Amino acid sequence: MAKEATTSEMGMSKGQAGHLYIQTNEIENAVIHYHRQADGKLVEVARIKTGGAGSGEFKPISGQDSAPNSFEGAGSVIITSDRRFLFATNGGDNSVSSFRLGSDGGLTLLDVKSTGNPVEGRSGTAKSLAFAPSTRTLFVLHSFGPDHLRLMSVDAEGMLKPRPERYTVNTSSKRNRVSTMVVVSPNEELVLVGTTFDEPIALTGLYPDGSPILWVQRAGGALHSIASNAPDPDGLAVFALQKDGSLGTVRFYDAKAGSPFYIAFLHQRPNMFVIGYAVGDGCSICSIEKNGSIKIGPLVKIDTSAGVPTELCWLAIAPDDRTIYATNFGYSNISSYRINGSGLEVACDPACPKVPGDGTARGLNGTVTSGPSDSWITADGAYLYQIYGNASKLVSYSTQPDGSLKEIGSVKIPYNSPQGLAGF
Repeated sequence: MAKEATTSEMGMSKGQAGHLYIQTNEIENAVIHYHRQADGKLVEVARIKTGGAGSGEFKPISGQDSAPNSFEGAGSVIITSDRRFLFATNGGDNSVSSFRLGSDGGLTLLDVKSTGNPVEGRSGTAKSLAFAPSTRTLFVLHSFGPDHLRLMSVDAEGMLKPRPERYTVNTSSKRNRVSTMVVVSPNEELVLVGTTFDEPIALTGLYPDGSPILWVQRAGGALHSIASNAPDPDGLAVFALQKDGSLGTVRFYDAKAGSPFYIAFLHQRPNMFVIGYAVGDGCSICSIEKNGSIKIGPLVKIDTSAGVPTELCWLAIAPDDRTIYATNFGYSNISSYRINGSGLEVACDPACPKVPGDGTARGLNGTVTSGPSDSWITADGAYLYQIYGNASKLVSYSTQPDGSLKEIGSVKIPYNSPQGLAGF
């Protein structure tokens, strides 16, 4: 996400304390503020109401009454690079909350504004944010379209003003695509959007045993996967970012693997980024070429012997750009990669033991999952934090030189619903 509170420029040295934030996504949504101690452990400070509604335990993507990873997305809580404001989505009512961020880490609610997309049914799907500082434009991504992407202007005091522009990642033949994450390139010339499904599970339905229907017929033809970019080469959506904050015509790229879910730019090489693939079961390293086009590198898979897909959906890149931590929703654990020159290689797979949930949630491959979702790494690379929604845990890890992770503690979070992590 462009330059949002995850880069080494924040000046945190190893062993220094800080702050971490997560949204509960409860019906009466709130942001939990944690003090991050010098030893990496978390202490809850406060719960600040957002003034908006989350989806609660309901999962709009699948229509399930209670399941982790409600919006199948990332980046629902972000901090501006000047560390003045925190923004959070309210997926239940399609709104965004703006907070002032104090020098002590405290939050003060400033504003709540609707994204402009109506709520149809039990919940909206606003779920990913990115901010372009030069134009003070906030991009708000929704899981469901047709208006996947809406814009807001942010004034110098953090007040929000919805803009009329609206953009889609649908195509002429795919009218119900599910988007996952919006990211502004570090040079603020491109806006990238990841996708996961060409049709939502809420529409394709579930088999009698509760497993999702992932293969459907289109126009009476052969069966095809509903995972984006599997095989149709159009899973990554890229827009040119204009000087006024609006976007140019979308270009679709072959992401080279199924469900290009997560997009994370390197810290030291701002023309390079990594994609995590929910159905491709791995990562690739990519680049923005001098002509503005996107070059996608080869897919590097993790061990898939436990079943596919692994739902490798979230990434955290160490500040020295050497290690990537990839969250596996289906496997209830994390794998790590090394960036070796301009390529990737698996470092530790898995990098930590499986974290058990309560046994009620399953991944797309049928494995019982604790529903890990968003993660966040400290600016010194010493500690990683991981949500396990179905286990009601936010786990703290100490990073190790070999790419493994050592659990050092956890705090209790609301069941199934929480999402988004940001800190300093």
